[in-house]
Amino acid sequence: MRNTHVLPLLLLISLIACGQQKDTTIHEPETASYTVETVLDGLSVPWSMAFLPDGGMLITERSGELIRFRDGKKTAITNVPEVYARGQGGLLDIILHPDFENNRQVYLSYSTTEGKENGAHTAIMRATLEGNSLTDKKVLYKGTPNTRKSHHFGSRMVFDRDGHLYFSIGERGDHDINPQDITRDGGKIYRIYDDGRIPEDNPFRNIPEAKSAIYSYGHRNPQGMVIHPQTGRVWVHEHGPRGGDEINIIKKGANYGWPEITYGIDYDGTVISDETAREGMEQPLYYWVPSIAPSGMAFITSDIYPDWKGNLLAGSLAFQYLERLVIEDNKVTYREKLLPGTGRVRDVRQGPDGYIYAAIEGKGIVKIVPSRS
Repeated sequence: MRNTHVLPLLLLISLIACGQQKDTTIHEPETASYTVETVLDGLSVPWSMAFLPDGGMLITERSGELIRFRDGKKTAITNVPEVYARGQGGLLDIILHPDFENNRQVYLSYSTTEGKENGAHTAIMRATLEGNSLTDKKVLYKGTPNTRKSHHFGSRMVFDRDGHLYFSIGERGDHDINPQDITRDGGKIYRIYDDGRIPEDNPFRNIPEAKSAIYSYGHRNPQGMVIHPQTGRVWVHEHGPRGGDEINIIKKGANYGWPEITYGIDYDGTVISDETAREGMEQPLYYWVPSIAPSGMAFITSDIYPDWKGNLLAGSLAFQYLERLVIEDNKVTYREKLLPGTGRVRDVRQGPDGYIYAAIEGKGIVKIVPSRS
């Protein structure tokens, strides 16, 4: 049930107080146990980064530029798909194929105007990196229909241990239409094979008119996605409205509730839903109030950070820091600010060298180096 009246104070308290797990106090240590090294500066909106086997790095700029960085030198990759660089749209995520060293394949998510309707939607492309150019480009998935709205494109990607490609598409600002309808794109997590084919055991493959690539639904705008290092499960975080950003563990065919249940309210203070739970809809592992606007997500597995090993990292666009979350038995027990005041953290990755790298809007790529005791 929906209500368009201003949310009363008691209801707001109830929304914050109940649920799977409410927000916990975030800590900011008086002294940092690390230093920050600038790896690459002079970037605008570095949306994503991928580490190459030769020690280099691929970096997407939301404006549409794909950069190869190695040994202190930046090189522009040519033949990149044309993107719809407007609002939150543009060139978004990039990941490598698990067998990249042999097939040189990369995967890009981006917003594109391709399609019959005006506006744009999110697309997933596979291409081969040959030298400093993309070849053999193939669009594996394209959300429809296009819309003129310029927000909630998603979009993160990850390969699971079986070689399935998962990706997210935000609900494109149409929360009353898209997230709960499996015949429509938007507000979903998708699963396909590396060549775009639909797995035979996808949950909605045999339902007439359903989008057969959908793996879960009822999402708002997931901009973090990672494989849990022990369980192999797909974890995501997603933007809520005003309050109610969520961390979710993705289950096959599950409904994550947006907008029928939420711990957030609308930006003007009105109620989106007066329900925070409903039978048949998943509860988040954790939710943030206030919203931190999470982007980028990584688990720490490196021995370089012995005190942080097993922790989860999430960038904050709203408060301009990197957040470290200690999780025990699927409960957040501690939160800490890293890189406070550095800028809008768009992406975070653990590199092949074991170090943590963060992409900062208006700056570039930085590396977190533990201080020596």
